[in-house]
Amino acid sequence: MRDLSFQLQRGQALGVIGRNGAGKSTLLQLLCGTLTPTTGQLAVNGRIAALLELGAGFNLDFTGIENVYLNAAILGLTRSEIDARLDDILAYADIGDFVHQPVKHYSSGMFLRLAFAVVAHVNADVLIIDEALAVGDALFAQKCMRFLRNFREQGALLLVSHDIPSVTSLCDEALWLERGRMRMLGSAKNVTEAYLEAIYAEQQKVDGAGGDGAGDARTASPAPNAPAQSGAVDQYHDLRRELLLNSALRNDIELRPFTPDSRSFGSGKVKVDWVGIKDQQGRALAWLVGGEAVELEIRLHARAPVEQLITGFLFKDRLGQVLFGENTLLMQPQQDLSLQAGEQAVVRFRFHMPYLPSGDYGLSVGVAGGTQENHVQHHWLHEALSMTCVASHVTHGLMGVAMQDIVWEHGLPAPEQDEATEGSGS
Repeated sequence: MRDLSFQLQRGQALGVIGRNGAGKSTLLQLLCGTLTPTTGQLAVNGRIAALLELGAGFNLDFTGIENVYLNAAILGLTRSEIDARLDDILAYADIGDFVHQPVKHYSSGMFLRLAFAVVAHVNADVLIIDEALAVGDALFAQKCMRFLRNFREQGALLLVSHDIPSVTSLCDEALWLERGRMRMLGSAKNVTEAYLEAIYAEQQKVDGAGGDGAGDARTASPAPNAPAQSGAVDQYHDLRRELLLNSALRNDIELRPFTPDSRSFGSGKVKVDWVGIKDQQGRALAWLVGGEAVELEIRLHARAPVEQLITGFLFKDRLGQVLFGENTLLMQPQQDLSLQAGEQAVVRFRFHMPYLPSGDYGLSVGVAGGTQENHVQHHWLHEALSMTCVASHVTHGLMGVAMQDIVWEHGLPAPEQDEATEGSGS
């Protein structure tokens, strides 16, 4: 590995991404001390706990309990420390009587449960996770994610994963490795977007953001027919804002204008000219409220003949996590959408705006050609729209849904006992 330099402090989380062979496993071996660097310097302060290859550090002929002692000892715990934590470790793993059986009979999910339970109880300063969370059931995966979020508050977390949503959700920053070198280091959102964009560009042989020539979708002419906001519309927005700020719902969302020069990539055969959110009367909004019926409008035009067009969007939070999205292929699988050179089109998605927690959000849009499984991006815009939820009643979860009604009844008689269960104790 060459030209690699980074720091990871307590209270931070770093995601490491890259293709197979990029050097991710080598980096982890260096950090864990199983490899020694031939040049450069590497310093780790504190106890490291690593969950690398599934079952690493386990003896397949040992029982689960015996492997707890073995693995915890490798991670630096004394016999007395393991004795004191054994019950908690086994309860966390929750694999029942299998703890008394050799682990060679375990499923991959049981391996993960036991290995993660040990890691979670060694009081490490630095925790390294390498793709291990890709196995196991959904409930235990959620349990692991809760632990990792809590661990971030007092330790340093390094996560290697091909699961981009996990990286953007857990990590502050991301490191993109390519052929043993650092390709990019920065916020998890920016790095993962650039990584996915590079993969798209290579697979489909299209220009990436910032490219030159006709293939760069950002070099197209100014957007035709972009809606303009008149003084009357501005007054409408001012009144609307005043009303919404006094709303008991307190889910007020400020929407900024379409950003035509946002980061983009694609073949350039189609260009997105305008993106906006409108109300049910067709008026472009600068302020909206969660729960109301809205219309997302995407205007585009073809610069060359194109067939099988797919237009869609992704709504993301400030970390880049996708909250929801849709495309025309899923809604109209039988319709062949095509355009001739110079022809324009409008796509409208109608839905109820979800309730959002306070914070910043972005909406990315894209136009591709082909099928869901095999397509070429003609124009993809990162954060074509950005918005801020300035007041919200949402306190739990990533977003809330608009309830049509909530019913509560009381004073009802006690339910009659099921006849089928009567006398079941005899």
